[in-house]
Amino acid sequence: MLTIAPRLDVMHRLGRAMADPTRSRILMTLLDGPAYTGALADDLELTRTNVSNHLACLKDCGIVFATPEGRRTRYDIADPHLRKALNDLLDVALAVDADAPCLDPSCPVEGCCDTCATADADVDPEAEPAFDPATEEAAR
Repeated sequence: MLTIAPRLDVMHRLGRAMADPTRSRILMTLLDGPAYTGALADDLELTRTNVSNHLACLKDCGIVFATPEGRRTRYDIADPHLRKALNDLLDVALAVDADAPCLDPSCPVEGCCDTCATADADVDPEAEPAFDPATEEAAR
């Protein structure tokens, strides 16, 4: 059953869910279909406890739902519309930033930035740094 929530609350929940690299990796895996805690832990090389805690957060955010199956629990994206929206968001973000260098060479999210290896080679040490609104705000 779908419920309507204030838009700002939805943005906060989505942001919280996707802000953590481990939760992002779990979401990326669940976009391919439902999975069990143990399988997610094995696939992502994490502990079951860690995966379980992140799944609880994703469930609390309304992003995934759990289906008990005997002694195991199967997790999936909460709604087909959400699955499509997340896939569309990924496609748009990849299309917009296709040539952008990775900003975090130690990025732990698999597939997040395939340019990590070449990003450092393309950086001109003499170049003017890019505008960063957060840095500008802190300088004031």
